[in-house]
Amino acid sequence: MTEILSYNLNGIRSAIDKGLFDFLKQGQYDIICIQETKAQPEQVDLSPLTELGYTAYWHSALKKGYSGVLTLTKKPPTEVVTGMGIPEFDDEGRVLRTDFGDVTLLNCYFPSGASGDTRQEVKMRFLADFQTFIEQLKQTRSQIIVAGDYNIAHTEIDILDPKGNKNNSGFLPEERAWMTQWLDHVGFTDVFRHVHPTEVLYSWWSFRFQSRAKNKGWRIDYQCVTPPLKDKIRASTLLNDANHSDHCPVWAQYDF
Repeated sequence: MTEILSYNLNGIRSAIDKGLFDFLKQGQYDIICIQETKAQPEQVDLSPLTELGYTAYWHSALKKGYSGVLTLTKKPPTEVVTGMGIPEFDDEGRVLRTDFGDVTLLNCYFPSGASGDTRQEVKMRFLADFQTFIEQLKQTRSQIIVAGDYNIAHTEIDILDPKGNKNNSGFLPEERAWMTQWLDHVGFTDVFRHVHPTEVLYSWWSFRFQSRAKNKGWRIDYQCVTPPLKDKIRASTLLNDANHSDHCPVWAQYDF
């Protein structure tokens, strides 16, 4: 069995101060995908995790204190590739690929459009370009896991107030339509929803208005897999008790 944890930390240094290392030690996950590191490798001492057998692979943004992804793995990857080959997004540290034999894991941090129209346009470009990237990758790699912060709540069950948020980035009709065709046409399976078709759990809460205490949340973090991996899903959940960030981790177990 292989356990994969995906977690947007909204700043790894802040999360470490909140007890991240102890949390990860208790879990003993095989692979950890971290998004929004907001750090460069030389700024973070990961020795408590390397002592547990993890090797770290970074893809940081050029801009200091912004974005970035980090994959920690106890399993040695057969290949590591940073980015999609598109400077606009690669400069922001959004996609990190690690191959483990026939299985490809993509650790991804999709852009947010919440800050205004310009970033929403960037987000929609990313969705289109990322899908093209995936379609090309699928020609040679059939077993793909795309883990990370998609910044999209797919259906009304994935957000507390669907009517109140229908015009907000993250729940716009065009974003939800992209997610639908990602699952139906591109052929990915939402691992958590596959295991829990009707369960209401969220993975992100605003820092405002005591949203987490009141569980006024959104499910915007995912692990999704291509068809050859669907039958290898064994379990998945959202670890709502982890509170090192405004997100919580997505955990999944696979039989490979």
